[in-house]
Amino acid sequence: MTRDELHDLNGLNGLNELDELHGRLRAYEGRTAASGGAGRDPVNKPMIRHWCEAMGDANPAYPGTAPPTMLQAWTMGGLAGHPDGSARSEAYDELLALLDDAGCTSVVATDCEQEYVRSLRPGDEITFDAVIESVSPRKTTKLGTGYFVTTRMNIRTGQGELAGTHRFRILKYAPARSKAESKAEPKRESEREPEPRRQRESERAADRPRRPRPVINRDNAGFWEGVARHRLLIQRCLDCAVPRFPWLPGCGACGSQRWEAVEASGAGTVFSYVVMHHPPFPAFDPPYAVGLVELAEGVRMVSGITGVPYDKVRIGMPVELEFLRVDEELELPVFRGAEA
Repeated sequence: MTRDELHDLNGLNGLNELDELHGRLRAYEGRTAASGGAGRDPVNKPMIRHWCEAMGDANPAYPGTAPPTMLQAWTMGGLAGHPDGSARSEAYDELLALLDDAGCTSVVATDCEQEYVRSLRPGDEITFDAVIESVSPRKTTKLGTGYFVTTRMNIRTGQGELAGTHRFRILKYAPARSKAESKAEPKRESEREPEPRRQRESERAADRPRRPRPVINRDNAGFWEGVARHRLLIQRCLDCAVPRFPWLPGCGACGSQRWEAVEASGAGTVFSYVVMHHPPFPAFDPPYAVGLVELAEGVRMVSGITGVPYDKVRIGMPVELEFLRVDEELELPVFRGAEA
């Protein structure tokens, strides 16, 4: 057998192994992902008010009824988690373990879809269950190669009436190798030539874990094109002139799908903030402040706060836009604060 024939055979064997893995993963489709779930609290006005304030939603129907987009919020267990009897199923844990064993040890949430059947009102008790709806064939993305796992959750009232469904999709993947990792093996220490200090520092930075990549799609591509040109672009409805962010295909005020992109001034104030201590992420150095910034144009966006120590960030603090280069491929809009 020639070397080329052996290479082709190895590739065929690899494909067969992948097909076999996908077959084993698909065997979990339709199995229970979670059961016996119950909302920790009834639907209630304080949570509705907090949600609407954070989202800037002044619809007069709230808090007499809950915004439909709060559907998943009523199922969340909080830091304490859900009580016994409503845990994630063994089948779902087995599926994730199978992916881990295949090298897909990283995970990122990619998107969700919701369907609304019945409005939820204060006092409604919530129950829920979930199934593993689908496992995709092997996919290669910029993050790495892996499988998309979709679960479907049914949310019901205490009387068993379906209120809505929530599809949640994650990517379990093996991280792509960075450019630094893809380079040829370095020379042995004895063979190396003296390196300038700047080059050594650059290589150490290249070895640092990279920040997660933003998910860019047809709805928000214009925003990231603006970032690449150091412009912070928001949308403005061409029918009612209401500005909006994040980028969406339609206006939340009037429903129009006609809009234009306008450049924000970059001036804003800290509307709210959190200081991240835990869980740790390899590409970040906790503690650090993450703010909800209200721009002068009236929209709000989540971003890092720079220029001041994390414990000096305050609600109402004026901030100014700047662009932060985090690695050779990624630049992000952040906001620089100034201590009073």
